[in-house]
Amino acid sequence: MDAFYAAVEELDDPSLRGVPVIVGGLGSRGVVSTANYAARVFGVRSAMPMGKARQLCPQARYIRPRMSRYREISARVFDIFESITPAVEGLSLDEAFLDVSGSSRMFGSGRDIALRIKAEIQGKLGLTASVGVAHNKFLAKLASELRKPDGLVVVPVDGVRALLDPMPVGRLWGIGARTLPKLKAAGILTFGQLRRADVSALQSVLGNRVAHFQALASGDDDREVIADSPDKSISHEMTFDTDLTDQRELLAELQRLSEAVAQRLRKRQLLALTVVVKIRDSNFKTVTRSRTMRAGSNSTLTLYRMARALFESWRSENRNTPVRLLGMGVTGLEHRLDRQNAGIELDPRNDQKLDAVFDEINRRFGEAGIAHGLAFRPREGPVPGKQ
Repeated sequence: MDAFYAAVEELDDPSLRGVPVIVGGLGSRGVVSTANYAARVFGVRSAMPMGKARQLCPQARYIRPRMSRYREISARVFDIFESITPAVEGLSLDEAFLDVSGSSRMFGSGRDIALRIKAEIQGKLGLTASVGVAHNKFLAKLASELRKPDGLVVVPVDGVRALLDPMPVGRLWGIGARTLPKLKAAGILTFGQLRRADVSALQSVLGNRVAHFQALASGDDDREVIADSPDKSISHEMTFDTDLTDQRELLAELQRLSEAVAQRLRKRQLLALTVVVKIRDSNFKTVTRSRTMRAGSNSTLTLYRMARALFESWRSENRNTPVRLLGMGVTGLEHRLDRQNAGIELDPRNDQKLDAVFDEINRRFGEAGIAHGLAFRPREGPVPGKQ
């Protein structure tokens, strides 16, 4: 997807279109999650400190991430992928590999399928995607980045070296900020030069990975697309712009995290047996605490009660300790129907009717939906078309 978080913000607020938009943490420790293409003109990039972004592009609209909204749109994008092929390997909310080798009879060539996917994403969601089509994962990934935004690049089997050889070596997966200057000092500036270089000359720079990098520089990659496996755990966490000590604020964030985890469980018809809380203090010391329940649950209130008890246990031993990061997760996941069919007790406290109403309202209204009282916080601005 093209500048995904920023694109979703523009979708929800048309006044953002055509102006620089930067999504990320807004505090002194914040970093850029996504910058739209209007902001990238000024040199703003993902993972850049937000302070640096503000220096480069002070006129941009700066927006705190709305992860629940991005997950909602991502799920609809992945529904489009899965209507083409079951072999979908997600890399993140906005990126995936698709093996479409078994889909050609129904949908045509790789190019035809790419055009279909792009058209469906545009038509159903109003967003653009860039697609790379090739006979292996490395080439497809590389091709998807060549003509952003709204790009489509097909790499023919007999055109690999013509495409790769002139490319700067810095585009190669795994060549980072430390290795790149050493390659340049050795006179290796392009894929082609790396592919043709003497192995012994590269060993001092690349060590025992020379063969790996030369294979990639030749366009060779034998990894298969691995369809996403069932979740083994689900978690959410939040790093605060300013360390928090206020108990109410921390519990409110813990409830928001619990809501997000519980909604994902219910969407997948899963139950969780173990609740895990993660806490990182101002000295970067990280601890996790967990507790296993007698019966699996996907109830927001049940999971929050468990998480709160774990957090308060830690708090009783660490009074007034500033908290930098708070996370909540679940493990021991089981499919709800499997547990019912086995005659195993479900969580007797599971507020199924309340959760069902909660989920339906948030499905229909997204960020303009509802939250449990402690977790409620007013939006920083209106979501157009929603009340």
